[in-house]
Amino acid sequence: MRSLQDHFLIAMPAMEDPNFNATVTYLCKHDAEGALGVVINRPSETTLGDVLAQFSLTPSERARARQPVLRGGPVEPERGFVLHRSANKYDATLDPGGEIKVTLSTDILGAVARGDGPEPMVIALGYAGWDGGQLEAELLANAWLTVAADPAVIFDTPFEQRWAAAVGLLGVDIHQITSYAGHA
Repeated sequence: MRSLQDHFLIAMPAMEDPNFNATVTYLCKHDAEGALGVVINRPSETTLGDVLAQFSLTPSERARARQPVLRGGPVEPERGFVLHRSANKYDATLDPGGEIKVTLSTDILGAVARGDGPEPMVIALGYAGWDGGQLEAELLANAWLTVAADPAVIFDTPFEQRWAAAVGLLGVDIHQITSYAGHA
């Protein structure tokens, strides 16, 4: 099995699951035990200021407090993930192997509130998870496209353009892909 860690999962146009329709998911972990990813193009009504307030933290910058928090997936919607490119050390950081780091510990929120957190960064609540073999079965069923992750899609592309931008990394016209699956 080839690991898809540090890749995007791009929902195919026919994806009917409302949790993943028209989504791009950044895969933080993928091995024989399963996969874990964070949806990067679904902003929520929650802001960074709301999250910081839950920890009795006040952001030093008002504009930062208005930053939207993403709906990272349907699993554990109270669990936070901070995607960033910082070399700073935080208590619990996954290094999927590329430029993107994923921090799960609250120490990063203190740094953000003080104004010395990672820049750029994206915060998500919840994640997408697959048991061992489950993602591979979905890939064989043509539910997803995959491509190596590009930090520019996460950090520099508006939310509503991330799905099309991720598809563009493949060099295909998504509108030419049929909505049904088949095998040759």
